[in-house]
Amino acid sequence: MSSAGTIDRPTTRDPQRPLPKPGPTMTADSDIPNHSGSEANTSPQNRTRQMQLMPESLARAHMNHRLHEAESERRALRVTSARRLQRRAERASLRARRALAMAVMQ
Repeated sequence: MSSAGTIDRPTTRDPQRPLPKPGPTMTADSDIPNHSGSEANTSPQNRTRQMQLMPESLARAHMNHRLHEAESERRALRVTSARRLQRRAERASLRARRALAMAVMQ
């Protein structure tokens, strides 16, 4: 089986046959760079798992952002209602002061 395989049916190596001798186009072992970073230790299975978990982490980050946004909106509503109540209390205080002044004057 000396013909090259196709994409649908790639050629497989027979374990009974010896490996081919390196030709002049093949590189020696010393020419291959030694990868010692974290990418070298990551297996393809872990990479595919990380790729599958990416939408989940993206959804988690999106929900976290929406939670923070909702919390800040609730805080803003609390501040506006507190200001409204403060203005109402100030108006009631002015009315009471005027009523007291009117009662004292009579």
